[in-house]
Amino acid sequence: MAGLAASLGSGAMTNSLEELEKTDCIFLIGSNPTENHPLVATRIYRAKERGAKLLIADPRLIQLSPLADLQVRQKLGTDIALLNGMMYVILQKSWHDAQFIEKRTENFGEFEKVINKYPPERVAQITGVASKDIEKLAEYYACSPTAAIVYAMGITQHTTGVGNVLSLANLAMLTGKIGRENTGIYPLRGQNNVQGACDMGGLPNFYPGYQPVTKEEIRKKFEEAWQVALPAQEGLTVSEIFSAINEGKIKALVIMGENPVVSDPDSSHIELALRTIPFLTVIDIFMSHTAQFAEVVLPGAAFAEKDGTFTNTERRVQRLMKAIEPPGKAKPEWQIIQELANLFGYKMNYNSPREIMEEIARLTPAYKGISYDRLAGPGIFWPCPDAQHPGTRILHRQQFTRGKGRFHAVEYQPAAELPDAEYPFSLTTGRIFAQFHTGTMTRISPSLRKEINECFVEINPADAQHLKISQGEMVYLYSRRGGVKTRVLISERVGPGIVFMPFHFYESRANLLTNPVYDPVAKIPEYKVCAVRLSKIEGPHES
Repeated sequence: MAGLAASLGSGAMTNSLEELEKTDCIFLIGSNPTENHPLVATRIYRAKERGAKLLIADPRLIQLSPLADLQVRQKLGTDIALLNGMMYVILQKSWHDAQFIEKRTENFGEFEKVINKYPPERVAQITGVASKDIEKLAEYYACSPTAAIVYAMGITQHTTGVGNVLSLANLAMLTGKIGRENTGIYPLRGQNNVQGACDMGGLPNFYPGYQPVTKEEIRKKFEEAWQVALPAQEGLTVSEIFSAINEGKIKALVIMGENPVVSDPDSSHIELALRTIPFLTVIDIFMSHTAQFAEVVLPGAAFAEKDGTFTNTERRVQRLMKAIEPPGKAKPEWQIIQELANLFGYKMNYNSPREIMEEIARLTPAYKGISYDRLAGPGIFWPCPDAQHPGTRILHRQQFTRGKGRFHAVEYQPAAELPDAEYPFSLTTGRIFAQFHTGTMTRISPSLRKEINECFVEINPADAQHLKISQGEMVYLYSRRGGVKTRVLISERVGPGIVFMPFHFYESRANLLTNPVYDPVAKIPEYKVCAVRLSKIEGPHES
């Protein structure tokens, strides 16, 4: 990793979640923690009870909105402009930390040149947020003794996702709110072990520990450890894999614990790839919609049926201990991968997850001091460089990984697809409290089905009145990729011109509509903005 931006890019939280309760100010942007990260939401409630200021920037109202000291509703895809406007005010009012900037950072001059283009008056025109609110956001955040930035996929799932994250890094460095207690940046990961999967090389450009595959000395280290020749070039991202299938370049695919038929943008494109590929194997604990396309389905083990580790969103490595045996022919995934590798002629001979953890510690500097025996308690924060080290709760205390933190000059760019006469609404997608991700696990739960088991589209009352749509009516929702049928929920949670859909429901797939355009660096899809139109379904329909 290369300093703050790299650690943010990998999703690494700079501080512990416990510190959220003790901070003086929480700036929540692009995150809905009560529905997506309820344990984090509990800490935000506790911080508010202690007197912390709560700032929310989100195009959609959320459950925490009534508690906010200030809520702004920026237009979809305008986060960079909003953040640049806040930083303009901070510089104009001399609320920045000049000593921190001088001692701990570089490239401030180039950054400042860009920020000077974003006075609140201009930003108000771009974002729809009043100038006085931009100024108040800047004041609350910059003038609080400690402050934390909390964000999630509402920041990352854009064509400017990397720019959004870099802008948050700029804001933290500008005010010196990084590298000390009760401050920092809190990216909330979408699933329980996303951080661990990234840490362990579940990315096409890194070996475990974010060690680049293009560095010869790193590659040689892993070649020696694994006794195999490794490619010198980076691999393909998920989006590139499916495009390569449709181009005939990939003939076989293994999908483990993913359901891209529901979760990936323009999912008809995904279905085409899965029908086209000569051989597909899926490893999963349930028969997902993606697994139905497979030639072979291999049953994996659920979390309670295996040993191992999870690394959570705050970098805490935790021991996972098997409670029950896997049912039927199901096996832990490490065993399935090992058996597949042996069938392909590459010999793996691990006897247990403990042996795998020992190899991780040998090859991954951030995990070097972590062992099964040390994980008997509450877990250890990486980096943990040796067996005596207690783990690192706060990153960047003395310096950034690269030495000095680098300011980035980030210009605002609009979303890739904006409303027009044919598609006059902007669709944004997300999760709801009663279902999780693609519904593979939660939608088989009778109690959760009773809560919510049908898709809906939220629409502002003014838009509903204009379209003569009533509460609960069925509508067709169309984008340039396709159309879905769903029920209307009239709500003030979305502003005029914006509609919201959860993506959990296969029968009304939001991701049939979403735009398959990607951030050019991280290759993250723009799930959060695309242009759509609504069409009322006339005549009788299912209730």
